[in-house]
Amino acid sequence: MSKVVVFNQTGGAEVLGFQDIQVPAPAANEVQIRVRAIGINRAEIMYRRGQYIYPPVFPARLGYEASGVVEAVGEDIHEFAPGDSVSVIPAFNFHDYGMYGKVVNAPGHAVVKHPESLSFEEAAACWMMYITAFGALVEYADIKPGDNVLINAASGCVGQAAIQIANWRGAKPIAMTRTSEKRDLLLKLGAAAVIASQEQDLVAEIERITNGAGVRVVFDPVGGPGVGKIAQAMSPRGIFFQYGLLDIRDLTIPLSAILGRRLTFRGYDIFEITADCEKLARAKQFLTEGLKSGQLKPPIDKVFPFAEIAKAHEYMEASGHVGKIVVTV
Repeated sequence: MSKVVVFNQTGGAEVLGFQDIQVPAPAANEVQIRVRAIGINRAEIMYRRGQYIYPPVFPARLGYEASGVVEAVGEDIHEFAPGDSVSVIPAFNFHDYGMYGKVVNAPGHAVVKHPESLSFEEAAACWMMYITAFGALVEYADIKPGDNVLINAASGCVGQAAIQIANWRGAKPIAMTRTSEKRDLLLKLGAAAVIASQEQDLVAEIERITNGAGVRVVFDPVGGPGVGKIAQAMSPRGIFFQYGLLDIRDLTIPLSAILGRRLTFRGYDIFEITADCEKLARAKQFLTEGLKSGQLKPPIDKVFPFAEIAKAHEYMEASGHVGKIVVTV
């Protein structure tokens, strides 16, 4: 038997409840894991509220990220064995799997042995943010030394992951945030420069910071009308990745900037990487190397016990965290 988190209607964190279920033996290509820690993600909040890319099917399960110890493996699983310490990558549908539980089954392609140097809490906090940043910055943009990279909402988990990856690749991470309140923190986290978009002239600041070169890559979860100013500060043949929708208004982009500089604007999400075996393999190799070497260090804001998982959701929705929210099991 395993205690798992379920919900039977959409709504606030109060709809989350616990249920004891009999976890079946792992099927072919599945790994059964005794969970030690769970990483909380914004996608799970949206799914619980009925605002995700697909609606919940009740009774609904939750959870993209977890770490723990292998209990058993299904047929065709050869790279894992009982007793292995592993973590789970978001590479599945909530209708099929959910990691919020004490014992769970996960698809084998979404399971990875994490570096021994990581705690279970850190291992549960890695994959969503780092693969999201890796896909845009490394797999597609192939950032290199000297590249200027503008990272919006930079104090968030994915933003921090992008700063770390940009620094590792020798690029210049320029952090964008609304006010100067988090300036010192972002500089401490590795940003080469910080722009407070509500207090400073964005275009002028980017021109100053880049010595007039502009930014080649933009990594943005916000969107909205403010993208027009960013477009004016991009370098010729620059690429803009929209990976979130914090501002639900449409993007407003001057045609003169798009055509005059031959800019590329595209939507992007983590599943472009995790649903492709070859890209996922490259992501695993790159990130495991970074985690092992210490170039990448998962930022953890706060840890909750499993019994308080609803409080962990409420804490995320309050949007005051800087780093990953983790639940220990």
